[in-house]
Formats: sequence, structure tokens, C-alpha cells
Amino acid sequence: MKKKLRSTFEPGSARWALRRAEWGVLGVTEEDMEKPKIAIVNSSSDLAACFAHLDGIAAKMKEAIRSAGGVPFEVRTAAPVDFVTSAGHRGGYILSARDLIVNDIEVAVEGAMLDGMVCLVSCDKTVPGQLMAAGRLNIPTIVVACGYQPSGRYRGEHMDIEDLWINAVHRETGRNQITVSELNEMSENAILGPGVCAGMGTANTMHIVCEALGMALPGSTPVLANSPKMWNTVRQAGERIVQMVWDDDLKPRDILTPEAFANAVMVVLSVSGSINSVKHLQALAKEAQCEVDVYRLFEQYADNIPLLSAIRPNGEHTIEEFEASGGARAVMKQLERFLCKNAMTVTGQTVEENLRNAVVANEEIIRPVDRALAERPSIVLVRGSLSPDTGIVKLAVADDRKLQFTGPAIVFNSTQEAVDAVNKDEVKPGQVVVLRGLGPKGTPGMGVVTALVFALDGKGLGEQVALVHDGQQSGLSNKGIVVAEVSPEAADGGPMSLVENGDMISIDVEKRFVNLDVPESELAVRRSRLENKPVTDERGWLAIYRRLVQPLPQSGGILADHRMEAIK
Repeated sequence: MKKKLRSTFEPGSARWALRRAEWGVLGVTEEDMEKPKIAIVNSSSDLAACFAHLDGIAAKMKEAIRSAGGVPFEVRTAAPVDFVTSAGHRGGYILSARDLIVNDIEVAVEGAMLDGMVCLVSCDKTVPGQLMAAGRLNIPTIVVACGYQPSGRYRGEHMDIEDLWINAVHRETGRNQITVSELNEMSENAILGPGVCAGMGTANTMHIVCEALGMALPGSTPVLANSPKMWNTVRQAGERIVQMVWDDDLKPRDILTPEAFANAVMVVLSVSGSINSVKHLQALAKEAQCEVDVYRLFEQYADNIPLLSAIRPNGEHTIEEFEASGGARAVMKQLERFLCKNAMTVTGQTVEENLRNAVVANEEIIRPVDRALAERPSIVLVRGSLSPDTGIVKLAVADDRKLQFTGPAIVFNSTQEAVDAVNKDEVKPGQVVVLRGLGPKGTPGMGVVTALVFALDGKGLGEQVALVHDGQQSGLSNKGIVVAEVSPEAADGGPMSLVENGDMISIDVEKRFVNLDVPESELAVRRSRLENKPVTDERGWLAIYRRLVQPLPQSGGILADHRMEAIK
């Protein structure tokens, strides 16, 4: 006898009759009312290439779920993308949309009491948003990575979205003499189809994280969008989710254990993934009610997990080569001795069982541990008097620079203000650029700093200054010594709010600190002068977000169990 589904109500009851009427118009039969109801979470949007193919994937997923004996219901969410929706309100809609996605899904799926979910993840914030919803709702869920975009060539050279971005910023700063016509030609060749950025940025990092966590089918990440491999994963996921509901009742919190998070952290370190994965994994752990400190995990494993792969922009190899070499599954095979192999996955099998037949097709692209590219970490967490809770430094794969920097501060309160100063040659070699007011509360939603990173590089200052900020930057940007996501942020009264021009700041990445070299007595005077007033005059969604968001090391998001308390 099959178990009773939570979506199934007594035939003849008022709830049953009303659903029968609503769903009957959609083609749902009386027989279907007894089948598993599966949400297909679709962040489709015409605003960017990242999401342009999701409607087609949702249609194929519906077919797969129906064939497996389930009833699919497509639900929509917000769809943020850095290159488009970062234009408004200092980029505040990017990170904040992640938490909006979680609530979108809760309203639709929990309100209807559906039995399971398939999450179609694409651009970077949709991935953690949908994962977080899975952790919050805790119903059987599979994540399907919908792939990276094909890149092109420009006059015989590789051209992707990062190449275009760097060339455009360098043109603005005067570092190159590219014409508008040439830039337009680059734009026409950087993206040749739908999907996420074709590099080891946040999107592909988070796709890989899904598999490392056990929430995506093994061997499914990364993947070229609309490729046969992707379509095969769609079919398999549609079949598996129905089976999970009927047979296993395997839920996200059975999978999202401390061991799963440890595996994800190790994989991110081994591929030099995006620093944005740190805050996303921490927010996911909180939603899944998993007692794990992701920031501490990155510190714990930083010096133990070797760097096994260098994919653009970290190295010269492409994401296509990484996929062909075996992708996330191959990386995990190489890391097998370090991994928590008993962690459960959506297959109903453990990591060890999933890796049993894994093959590494090219050990130059995905190195074995004994031939690692580097032993030192590419993601380093730093603390100190300027970042008591944390700050994050991303290092290049082949980085042989001196990882210490001491210099006087030059302080800015917006990315545009800082970029303008760079373009006017007001930022000088030897300075520490301090950019504040861009944290989760300060923007609100976290301002984007990438334009400043590229502007400094465009002026030839990337190696001659250091940058310390409390905002976020693209997973594709990796220039110079940058201490990112400093916490507590300035808007929360952190030491960032006390820095003045000329203050000496010391950074030592190897010793893991960033310090503000100002006597505590002077800081106390400055702290007494701080005005307790709103940092911004935002209204609408961003005002709500600013009021409810938590500090990054705690969650960096709006948690289900804190929302009503915060509102009161």
C-alpha cells in the first residue's frame, strides 16, 4: 500500500473539490489527484541569457515527471543576474534577491503542500536561493544545473563575458584604445547561447557545490547548456524525484549534514571557486538547521586541501575542458581520501558509492593530489582589528606575490565614488583603498565592488594598492590583494566605519590578519561621534531586507525562524 501524500486530500472534501476544479482546467485528472505533486522551480526571465532556456527545460522536466508517475507544477521566482539587475540601487537587488527567491518558493510550494521539488538552477543567486528553500521546506528535492553558455572568439582569440568585461573597463580607464566598434564586435561574440558565465565564477562554482553537497545527480556539473548531457540529467532527475517521494522520502536535511558541507568546502578549495560560495553555504546551513560554521570549515581545510584545477579566470583551462575531464565527480574522485564518504546524496547512495566508477579523463586539467597545482589555499579567511568577525581574500592560482601590505587608507563610501577617484588619478600606489557602506545592511543587499577591482587593474594599480571592502564582488574578478566582505560591516558599526584617510592598515594574508593600526583610545573617540541614523533612505523590498538581514557569518540572509521576531 502506498503512503499517503501530504498533497492528497480526502475525495469529496471541500479542499479536494476546490483543487479538483482549479487543477482540472490544467489537465489534472481525478487519477492524478492521488499522484506525487512535484514543483518545478523555474527562475526564467528574458532579462539575461542565463535564464533564456529555462522554459524549454521546464517543459521537458514536466514530461519526465509525468512519465515517472508524478504531476508537475511549474512555479516561478525572481531571476537576478549581475550584468543586468546590478544597475539599480548600487547592486542591492543581487544578493537580496537570493532571499526573495527562498520566500517565493516557500509561498508557492508550502502553501500548496506539494510533495517534492526539482530546482532548475542557473545564474549564481538562483542556486543558493533554491538550495536554501530546499533546506527550509525539507521536502524531497533534486537540483538540476542548467548549464554554462557557449563562448566565442574575437579575431582568433578566446572571448567570453569576463574578457569582454575587462576590455570594457580598461577602455573606460584608458588602459587600452579599443573603439566602440571593436567593443561591439566583442559583445557579439562573448556569448553564443544561453547559460551562465563560462568560467569558474560564482554560478559554475555553485553548480559544482550542488553536486558536492549531494543535492544534484552525480556527474551532472558543470554542463554545457542544452547539451545532450544536460537533457539526460533532466530526464533522470524527473524520474528520480518521483521515486524519492514514493519510496525513499529522502529529504534535504538527510543530505545537508555537517559532512556534506565539509565536502562542499573541500571541493570549492580544490577548484579555486568563488568566494561568494562561503556566504551562500553559511546561509544554506542555517536554513537546513545544520549546526556547522562554514567560515570555520574554510579555515580548517585551507591548508590541507590541495589545488587541483585552474579554470578561467584562475588559469588558462576552460570550463569545457573541465567538464570533459569529468567535472565535479572527477574532482571528488581525486579528493576521495579527504572526503566524508558516508555522506548521503539524492541518489539514495553515499558519496563513496557514487564515486565507485568515477573516472578522471584528463589529469592535467584535474590533477591528482600528488601532482597538485599548489598546496597553499586560494581562498583565505582573515581576521583582525579591522575585520573582527571575518574577511575573505581570493588568491590567484599561480600567485607568487608578497602577501603582505601596509599603507595609508584612502576611504570611499560608494563604488562609483571610488571608481571616479581612480579615473582622476587620486588613488596612489602604496595606499589601501577602503570602500565601505556596501554590506548587507549598508547598501542594502550588498553593493558590487567588481567595477572598482577592474578600474584599479585598468590603471595599473592592481598590484600597487590593496583594497578592503564590506561589499561583494563577482566570482570572476580576481585582481591584486583584496580583502572582501569584511564583517562586521560599516553599517553595523564595525571598525570599517571608523577608518579615516591616512590611517595605517596592515594586511598579512599568510598570517591571516587585516589590522587597523589606530590606538583604541582614538577609536573610542571616533565611535562616540558616530551618528545612529539610517544608512540609506530605501523603500520597498530593499528596506524590508535591510531591516531583517543578519550579519554574514551568522547567515547573511533572512531566516525563516527569525522573520516574525524581527518584524515584531
